[in-house]
Amino acid sequence: MAKNAKTLSLLLLIAVLGLAACQSNQVYQEVKDIPEGKWHKDNILSYNFTISDTLQPHHVFINIRNTTEYSYRNLYLFIETHDPAGRTVRDTFQCILADKKGRWYGKGWGDVYENKIPYQKFIRFPKSGTYSIEVQQAMRTTRLKHITDMGIIIEKAKKPVQ
Repeated sequence: MAKNAKTLSLLLLIAVLGLAACQSNQVYQEVKDIPEGKWHKDNILSYNFTISDTLQPHHVFINIRNTTEYSYRNLYLFIETHDPAGRTVRDTFQCILADKKGRWYGKGWGDVYENKIPYQKFIRFPKSGTYSIEVQQAMRTTRLKHITDMGIIIEKAKKPVQ
């Protein structure tokens, strides 16, 4: 019995250390479903997250899922970032989803492709607190078809090797 308890304790310790070694640098991730894969121009997606470390650089990614029936090779977005002090920054951002020959980028399964596209790299959030990112499709069509999901991912940036 004692030998089994030691073996179980050793396996548990190895599992805990393994999980600690595999921890992600991810600070925030949220993906929102686009109802029926039709993104209305007035459907503004909002993502709220908290930043506590203002010295740590971060990467912000746009996560997009589209079907192979999507009619374009790119996707334009209006992105507004609101900081805890109430300041707002508005960007127009282009996501390239396919090459010039129509081959989809990203990871695909079935007729759905997913892209994790860098939006901002090595940025420092100036204040601790709750931030908001609002995303609106900017493709000059009222109902943009075949975009199924839209998300935001924020990761701690690994320090560049010097």
